[in-house]
Amino acid sequence: MRNEDADWDAWPVGDYLAENYRRLHDVDIAVIEHHSSVLRTLPAGSVDRSLELGAGPNLYPLMLVGGACRGTDAVEPSAAGRGYLRSQLGGGLDPSWEPFYACCRGFNPGLPGDVGEALSGVDVVDGDALRLPRAGYGLASMNFVAESATEDRVEFVAFCLAFARSVAPGGVLVASFMENMGRYRIGEGPLWPGYPVDADMVREVFAPETTDLVVRRIDADPDLPDWGYTGMVLMSARRVG
Repeated sequence: MRNEDADWDAWPVGDYLAENYRRLHDVDIAVIEHHSSVLRTLPAGSVDRSLELGAGPNLYPLMLVGGACRGTDAVEPSAAGRGYLRSQLGGGLDPSWEPFYACCRGFNPGLPGDVGEALSGVDVVDGDALRLPRAGYGLASMNFVAESATEDRVEFVAFCLAFARSVAPGGVLVASFMENMGRYRIGEGPLWPGYPVDADMVREVFAPETTDLVVRRIDADPDLPDWGYTGMVLMSARRVG
């Protein structure tokens, strides 16, 4: 399965949230801590525009950049994902997101006291990885996207390179990947494409595009659905140039 073979507009947002984000998990805390270790070093409002690639219905990466970034493009190809994001940003957040923001502020006290303020600069954008503006952002974040959108290695690499190249020289990248995950099922729905990756592959793809590259892995969380993954790979870097 390639990316175009899946009906992303029919992404099962409700089932995905129920399985993954209705409560704060240990791996969420680990990702938030990792990304915060980079983001809290950036002065407040120092980044004009950031990118969240494949934002989906996951709000905490958008919360995390709310201190350093004056605006964020939440680029999401799925109509279902865009609909959920717009409902949350325009109509108030589900209460289940409150512990996530408390965790974000715990690791980065420089974030606004109000989650609405942290998310006020987010624009939901209908788009995909291969049409990103080159060097258009000062910061980019991608979480569980490139490896869960295709089974094709060439396409996976293309998504990662487009993500990296969307950042201006010297800009910051943070990302997280499901380790060794292939096809997966959400709820009782269809199978979705996945490409197994590990820390070595992430280094191989991003090393030519970045400096200050840091890659590490964490174990899988037994409280999350068993999609066959073995852990998570966390990455941070700066764009070369």
